[in-house]
Amino acid sequence: MKIVIYTTSYCPFCDAAKNLLKSLNIEFDEVDLTDNLEERLEISTKYNWRTVPLILINNKLIGGFDELNNLNNNGELESLLSS
Repeated sequence: MKIVIYTTSYCPFCDAAKNLLKSLNIEFDEVDLTDNLEERLEISTKYNWRTVPLILINNKLIGGFDELNNLNNNGELESLLSS
């Protein structure tokens, strides 16, 4: 299982997503796109997702903080991570 979060330094939803995962003791890799517009455009085009955080679990887009939080609140995050 691998989680990657694409973030920017000025994004409160990015911080919320990272804090949620940390509170659940779930490891993740962070890719800070603050100073890398080229990579940000590439990632947003590849996944058709225009905002950060952009969260991937096993290379599959799950969405942003709201989607991550909903998965957690519905009890689906744990099963998604164990599959």
